[in-house]
Amino acid sequence: MFAVAAPAGGQERSGPSLPASSPFLRGVPTGSADQQALPLSIADAINRALQHNLGVLESEQAVARAAGARRIALGDLLPNFDARASEVRQKINLEAFGLPLPGVPPLVGPFNVFDARLFLSQSVFDLRALNDVRAESHNLEAARFTHKSNRDLVVLVTVNLYLQALAASSRADTARAQLETAQALYEQAQDLKEGGIVAGIDVIRAEVRLATERQRATASENAFQKAKLQLARVVGLPIGQSFTLADEIPYAPLPEITMEQALERAYKARPDYQAALERMHAAEADRDSARGELLPSVRVNAEYGAIGLTVAGALPTFAVAGAVDIPIFQGGRVQGRIAQAEADVRNRRSEAEDLRGEIYYDVRTAFLDLDATREELQVATRARELAAMQLTQARDRFAAGVASNIEVVQAQEAVALAGEQYIGSLYGFNVSKAALARALGVAEEAVRNYLGGSNR
Repeated sequence: MFAVAAPAGGQERSGPSLPASSPFLRGVPTGSADQQALPLSIADAINRALQHNLGVLESEQAVARAAGARRIALGDLLPNFDARASEVRQKINLEAFGLPLPGVPPLVGPFNVFDARLFLSQSVFDLRALNDVRAESHNLEAARFTHKSNRDLVVLVTVNLYLQALAASSRADTARAQLETAQALYEQAQDLKEGGIVAGIDVIRAEVRLATERQRATASENAFQKAKLQLARVVGLPIGQSFTLADEIPYAPLPEITMEQALERAYKARPDYQAALERMHAAEADRDSARGELLPSVRVNAEYGAIGLTVAGALPTFAVAGAVDIPIFQGGRVQGRIAQAEADVRNRRSEAEDLRGEIYYDVRTAFLDLDATREELQVATRARELAAMQLTQARDRFAAGVASNIEVVQAQEAVALAGEQYIGSLYGFNVSKAALARALGVAEEAVRNYLGGSNR
């Protein structure tokens, strides 16, 4: 979905590769459509995507769920208070309680019992519960870092779609310009034929060229409108809202940074790497929690209240109890959990090390793409200038009758190819800069500066 035609001799460069069902390619439409077209700058698109993109919204809820899981785990360490009030009317059999009293009927009552009571339960020492809280705290931090990584991904996706829309707009403009040129050449060929300067085949050739350019203009405009629809879907624009692209991304050189500096920055700033480290620490805490089940735990339970036959006659009572739970034999359940936790730790550690290696390759690839696209853009810029000069000279030679319009058609093809190469090179250069920003873990903060677009 994100592929773009590469300049001749270059490699294909694209934005992030995501499946069509990815939530990062969807947005939640918000508000109602306005009658007037909305001017959408690249900064506006990024801000809207960060607010309405489905992937960002889902990761926000993942953070909320992780916070809830931590609070649940924390509940085993914090005091638990409960209150209860009851009033019961009952008749009891004393003999059923082992109280046969001579001369006293076994049935007593009916009578009322009122009881109002506060209950307190507090963990004094529970290594399992303590490590459960630590694990959930690390999971919460991992969710926050993942959310930050997802925001960076949404920035990259949005920038890529915006650049694709700009490239499609440029192609549509180029196709319209080529159509106008073909129309002018066709009319010129007719005039020259009527003047007896050129043969009829030149008119036919010009008409064929005109039909080709008309078809190309239609296809380019259709591709541009579809690119705008994709962008609107991702940033969550109101359904049916028309908009215009308010930014023309200029050439902006990348701030000077060495490979070593980039790697050092990426290892510190990449939120997905930080999330992987937090998940590894969470797995270690889970392992310690499993080991804690082999140790004794201490708990204090207390209650205080009033009980009596009536509310007015209730008398205060209390009870305080300390309990020590000593695990002796659980049938190997704890050892099994420890073995599972150890495997999870090894997996999480391997994932973190793998991601550290991936960061190196991401940064290195981004630098290679930047160098290549920068050079391709320079070549494409010069080629576009030369193609325009070639077309001008070919038109002059055709008008003077010293050449057929074969040269003009060939020059038009050269202009179209050079224009496509320039558009593809500029798109590839800007996407490479955005990819570097994400590889460094600073896409949300730095991508506007890397692209040189407006910041409004």
